[in-house]
Amino acid sequence: MEHLPVEVIGNILSRLGAARDIVIASATCRKWREAFCYHLHTLSFNSKDWPLYHDLTTSQLEILITETIFQTTGLQGLSILMDEVDEFSASMVIAWLMYTRETLRSLWYNVRTTPNVNILEICGRQKLETLFLAHNLIMGVEPNYQRFSCLKSLSLSSVSISALDMSLLLTACPKIEILDLVNLEIAMSDTQVAVELRSPTLKSIYVEEISLDKFILEADGLEHLHLKDCVLELFELVGKGTLKQYKIDDVSFIHFDIGESLENLEVVDINNFTIIWPKFYKMILRSSKLRRLRLWDVFFDDEDEILDLETIAVCFPQLSYLSLRYDLRDRVLHYGLQGSSHLENVIEMELGWTDINELFLDWAEGLLQRCPNLRKLVIHEVISEIKTHEEYQMLGNFTSSIVQLMRKYMHVEVQFYYE
Repeated sequence: MEHLPVEVIGNILSRLGAARDIVIASATCRKWREAFCYHLHTLSFNSKDWPLYHDLTTSQLEILITETIFQTTGLQGLSILMDEVDEFSASMVIAWLMYTRETLRSLWYNVRTTPNVNILEICGRQKLETLFLAHNLIMGVEPNYQRFSCLKSLSLSSVSISALDMSLLLTACPKIEILDLVNLEIAMSDTQVAVELRSPTLKSIYVEEISLDKFILEADGLEHLHLKDCVLELFELVGKGTLKQYKIDDVSFIHFDIGESLENLEVVDINNFTIIWPKFYKMILRSSKLRRLRLWDVFFDDEDEILDLETIAVCFPQLSYLSLRYDLRDRVLHYGLQGSSHLENVIEMELGWTDINELFLDWAEGLLQRCPNLRKLVIHEVISEIKTHEEYQMLGNFTSSIVQLMRKYMHVEVQFYYE
């Protein structure tokens, strides 16, 4: 180790991440101390890394962080995540940011201060490429002054911001590619809570735990769209058909529109969602490049509509992953076995059910017969609280039947997950 260049040692220390580990390691010898001071790239203070963080007073924490940061030069990554810690002094936090801002490429910031620290004003016009903000207040965005010309990834979690400032902030990031919005508190400027965002460079957006009357996103180059645990009366995506991944997880819509040019879709993942069948049907029928399809706890607005295996096989010839949850309502199976076409390229499949019954076995075997090149099968079992001997016996017989079925397909790796 003593023959390693000091720059290499700096890289090693940067891999540790946690500030406490880096400080301990840097005490090894003078050379390692030099690497810590002059060649350290990343530094992380996370209240979850070390239980003793919670035993220190706020003043002691401030001194500890200040002494550690001020011994370094040229930090490129700084993470200060202090959950469940009392409010810090704004002047101390500003000093940390002012000392490091000229060299920082990534900043992860979750610190409560009195008064609020304006991160945009301090770090704007610098070289930040990644910015994560949590439990912060953003107001009065000035795109020309608070400009992030290098920023590619922006994450806002539990942040209070107006719809106008959200739009202006995106305008201030001309190279942004990744946008994550989690549990935002959107200030109302009218009777409706509406957000309109525009970005020609945005490629990926993740939205979680947000309730809006209207959400309009104009992004010509968007490739990944993921909405989770949201209530949106209207969601509209305006783009040029570049979308590749479309994920919906427990989202309530009244109206949604993601465009008509969806030939480039490769992944459709929908969970706990009521589908407006005609619109969804038209959407997926044109997605001939689809490689992964997951429909889990999906309810169709018309009980007579089904998505049969023949449609899946014909419309998605490149499909390699298929995930369906068995749902039998009013004796109608929503993912039927009509037709005879095979899914030649499907090598992995996930199946689940909502209620134990013998019809699942027939359905599962029908799917296995149509996937001749299947290599892996994952079966999700939902088990409610069992109280009687008959219920135990039913579960046992059901499991034995699945085992007997899989003996016919010895080349397939089988995994079971219980919920």
